[in-house]
Amino acid sequence: MTNPMQFPHGFVFGGATAAYQVEGETRTHGKGKVPWDDFLAAQGRFSPDPASDFYNQYPVDLELCEEFGINGIRLSIAWSRIFPNGTGKNVRVLVFAKGDKAEAAKAAGADYVGEMDLVEKIQKENWFDFDVVVASPDMMGVVGRLGKVLGPKGLMPSPKAGTVTPDVAKAVQESKAGKVEYRLDKTNIIHCPIGKVSFGPEKLAENFNALMGAIIKAKPAASKGQYIKSCVAASTMGPGVKMNTAKI
Repeated sequence: MTNPMQFPHGFVFGGATAAYQVEGETRTHGKGKVPWDDFLAAQGRFSPDPASDFYNQYPVDLELCEEFGINGIRLSIAWSRIFPNGTGKNVRVLVFAKGDKAEAAKAAGADYVGEMDLVEKIQKENWFDFDVVVASPDMMGVVGRLGKVLGPKGLMPSPKAGTVTPDVAKAVQESKAGKVEYRLDKTNIIHCPIGKVSFGPEKLAENFNALMGAIIKAKPAASKGQYIKSCVAASTMGPGVKMNTAKI
């Protein structure tokens, strides 16, 4: 390999070849493609050192980036999934509801609950200290005013994602438990975190399988040819590692 770069979790990249270590054994794959099982084993072998100041300050995420053989401009594709092991993140949930539903949302652990007061706070203060927005159906007339600011950030609640629902308490609980919403962008790509490297290989594999199972099951009827063209996994501050999509 020429000009190799050593990364803290055990992968060495140089040119078109990826070399990595699994249980002390160095394996090399041309074109940088690594089997998923070996990738997980290497991630587990080179999990962040608890004594490392860098990793104590910056928890390491593992994210998948997938390219699809479908037209993301003509097809509106969005999914949501609850990972069996969560995402390792503290999800801040904002709920638009009133009356009993508002009280139920608070009891379920919602971080912010309100009506027009929250709409005005977002509009006037450019406030976005939340990760998920949930709304009861009767509040969508109010929430609709925020479409132009919430939509581009991927925060606009929708029935398809389960964030517009009469049961706001359940939606809050699912979001807190690690439910993620992921959608196909205009370049036919999905970016989705599947957990922390510190989860270890088994939990990451369970999250990965849950995500891929949901994506494959939701294959649009209009999709022709190769559905998943490429799949890349990358940890925070780490290189991207291509998966073999033929074995997914």
